[in-house]
Amino acid sequence: MKLIAMVAGVLLAVPVLAQNPPPAKPDSSLQAILSEDPGVKKAKTLLQQMIQALGGDAYMNLQDMEQQGRTYAFYHGTPTGGAPYWRFWKWPDKDRFELTKQRDVIYIYNGDTGWEITYKGTRLEEPDEVKEYLRNRHFSLEHVLRRWLKEPGTALFYDGAAIAQQHPAEKVTLINSRNQAVTLFIDLYTHLPVKKSYQVRDPQTRQLDEEAEAYDNWRMVQGINTPHSIIAYHNGEMSRQRFIESVRYNLGLPDSQFTAAPTYSPQKR
Repeated sequence: MKLIAMVAGVLLAVPVLAQNPPPAKPDSSLQAILSEDPGVKKAKTLLQQMIQALGGDAYMNLQDMEQQGRTYAFYHGTPTGGAPYWRFWKWPDKDRFELTKQRDVIYIYNGDTGWEITYKGTRLEEPDEVKEYLRNRHFSLEHVLRRWLKEPGTALFYDGAAIAQQHPAEKVTLINSRNQAVTLFIDLYTHLPVKKSYQVRDPQTRQLDEEAEAYDNWRMVQGINTPHSIIAYHNGEMSRQRFIESVRYNLGLPDSQFTAAPTYSPQKR
């Protein structure tokens, strides 16, 4: 309501200014008015504090990562299985997951392309199969902080105090120029992110689904504050949990680690 009133005030002021033009033309753009809003300033300050708590320049400029741990899947909040995993990630759009003790189930993502490697061989993932990963990448914390914040047209809003994962927190929402929104819950004392949430429309039901991630067990690694426990939620129910056992940054991972050559197609018999 505050934003609507602000916009309405600008629109109502136009005829008055037209009838009585001031001697010097002021900058009355909506962006200039929003930038003076205390809520916007508060949101910007909280985000700056959070980035510093994450490691500042070390976090914002990290180039790649190697991670090892265990991952678990859930269905309606009930665990359905777990496996050891190895993850290799390279900014901005390369990812590799190796699963099982034998590391014989592998998923690779490079740009908008995904591959699956199993005992059957290597296949290209179908566009629908890659879509969820691409959505998660687009709304990931590193993309929101390293890309959304720099994009023209991204708006910041302070949403007040909240409790997230039993932590006292403050809420900040970012809305980009495509009208996509992410809400961050920032710990009141450590300034680290406690939770991130966003909504997407289910293509089948057309209902809005809420996707969220909660972060805990933070440890400083090479100057970068790293959550060693990450829980994903779908509409409030736990869908995935990941425990990180070790992590290393800025290893100079080669691009060749993030590509594959298909050896078969599931459509061909």
